[in-house]
Amino acid sequence: MDFLQLNNKLFLVFGVANKKSVAYQIAKMLLEENATVDFVVQNESVAKKVRELFPERNIFSCDVENDDEIKKLRTEIEKNIDLSVRYDGLVHSIAFADYSDGIKPFHETSKRAFLQALDISCFSLISICREFAELLKTNASVVTISISTTQMASENYGFMAPIKAALDSSLAFLTKSFSQFSEIRFNAVAPSLLKTSASAGIPGYADSYLFAEQIIPRKRAISTEEAAAVAVFLLSPRSGGITAQKIIVDAGMGINYFDKEIIKKIVH
Repeated sequence: MDFLQLNNKLFLVFGVANKKSVAYQIAKMLLEENATVDFVVQNESVAKKVRELFPERNIFSCDVENDDEIKKLRTEIEKNIDLSVRYDGLVHSIAFADYSDGIKPFHETSKRAFLQALDISCFSLISICREFAELLKTNASVVTISISTTQMASENYGFMAPIKAALDSSLAFLTKSFSQFSEIRFNAVAPSLLKTSASAGIPGYADSYLFAEQIIPRKRAISTEEAAAVAVFLLSPRSGGITAQKIIVDAGMGINYFDKEIIKKIVH
């Protein structure tokens, strides 16, 4: 039974880096549902690794920090793929922040680092959707990856929470803008702390991850598979009534900050 109605659907997935990435799990699940997946990765070096994970798939490279490369990507895809049916969905799993100088107090964030993170992690979604608007079906689904909360001032997440807040807000504006000519939906999956290669590079992230495991009611952190499964649902026609939304996937972490066992450890 094809409950998600993904059989023979065509998707474009941006951001697979390795087996630990959310984008990898999304693509893997889509393929398990008999969908077809094309990939866009950062550069040719990453493309070689992804070809080993997904042989015989179309894999393109694009540095989304460069608008010309996004335009070039569209042209390349138009030339190499029969898009008479167009894409049923697009996954934007792209984020970057330069923490090479370490985590600093937020007010010491450099303009260069903040704007670069905004460009890659948020504006790239807008740029990609603009360039690929005509290559998406009129009822396509676009899904990006956010974070469970942008309201907590998590010190070791640096300046990325405000960037993700901008990404979340973009969903409503993209939905409204695209509604002039389509029914394309824009949503975000917002997991709590995950074990990914990207998160491993954030100073202090491991400690926060271990704390999250304690504060989550089930005492077990969210897996990339759990986050990916929600993304696959949002990509499917079964989620047709959901748009401009951020779906939080945190296993209840957000309701358990006053867990009595955590309080006991801190105040006694």
